[in-house]
Amino acid sequence: MVQHIPSYIQTLAPVVDQYGYLAVAGLLFLEDFGILVPGETVLIAAAFYAGLGQLNILFIILIGFSAAVVGDNVGFAIGEYGGRPLIERFGRYVLLTKERLDKAEHYFNRHGGKIVAVARFIDGLRQLNGIIAGISEMRWLKFITFNAIGAAVWVTFWSLVGYYGGEHITTFLHVDLYITIAVVILIAARLVYKRLIKPRKT
Repeated sequence: MVQHIPSYIQTLAPVVDQYGYLAVAGLLFLEDFGILVPGETVLIAAAFYAGLGQLNILFIILIGFSAAVVGDNVGFAIGEYGGRPLIERFGRYVLLTKERLDKAEHYFNRHGGKIVAVARFIDGLRQLNGIIAGISEMRWLKFITFNAIGAAVWVTFWSLVGYYGGEHITTFLHVDLYITIAVVILIAARLVYKRLIKPRKT
């Protein structure tokens, strides 16, 4: 069955073979505060191994959820205590330019917890949502609540895709793109409604 998974997941086979659950914990933790590592991919690969009976899918979900939440909270602390000066100085190392930070912070200020919850499925925001939420001075209790919800849905979804998906994993991997497009469309529609349609009614 291994030949049915995409080649870029197969490249992680030695990592999953050698480190197992530790690979899931470590890479998800690092990815969730901006480090460019294949956290999502190793989660799917480990879940696929669980489907083959080599790992336990429940352990993968629990470990993945815990690592994702802790990693995002590290990012939140970096954003809250380091602030924009720190991110603008070192952000280029994780491809976070001032322009990208401005746009992301604007979305967080307008949509708050909703963005934190769906950010897991949006490549780029997934890695940086904790940092940006901290910079935006979002309340920590609000952040951790929505972050935990998003992490639970995201980890469970991709774990089950890896576990049951088999040869159909490539199809499921397009979901990130579809969700990103849907979120952009919803935000655009909301802005059009508020600025054009709603004022006419008043």
